[in-house]
Amino acid sequence: MQSVQASSERYFRMYHKFNTQPDFDTLFNLLNAMHSLNDILNNRLNENFFQDDEFISLKAIRNLFHHQNDVINELKIIPKDMVPQITTDLIYLCLIPSHLVEASYEHIQNRYKDTHIEIINRTFKWYGNIVNINPTIFNFSVKIYEKLKSLNVVLISEEYLEFDASYQYEIKNNFSHFITGEIYCHTESAERVLNDIFD
Repeated sequence: MQSVQASSERYFRMYHKFNTQPDFDTLFNLLNAMHSLNDILNNRLNENFFQDDEFISLKAIRNLFHHQNDVINELKIIPKDMVPQITTDLIYLCLIPSHLVEASYEHIQNRYKDTHIEIINRTFKWYGNIVNINPTIFNFSVKIYEKLKSLNVVLISEEYLEFDASYQYEIKNNFSHFITGEIYCHTESAERVLNDIFD
């Protein structure tokens, strides 16, 4: 159980760091922490996220970055306040050109490819040639939290306790733990606004 606890604490540290200091490195470290935690849960407790849509989608991006680490430089992590004409759930947009998401399909095993491509296409938020993956990261982090709770994994790090306090606040106030991640635009289409960011 100690290795599960250590890997879980690392995930929440990386998640906190990504949310407070979002950049290419913190994103890559977070995706690696996700991958490592799933492996350890599978090996130690026979539990995993292999059937989870968010995990499948984020794993494809992680594997792309792992095999072609230069492509991470094509991402853009943008504070919502820098795009005042939009409204969305999270304070950061984590935007990837759609051609990179499609390139990640090449690293999916053939026996899973058709099913996983369908999952990725419906799980990420697509806006023309741009894909926002941050809502998927957020929702999957909730699923990790809930999985660890169900397994009675005890965590004590400051980053985990902060996440736990937020979750308990949502329970107390009857808020959903998950987000839609939709982007709404006040003046024009969200697709046009996001694609202009990459021009």
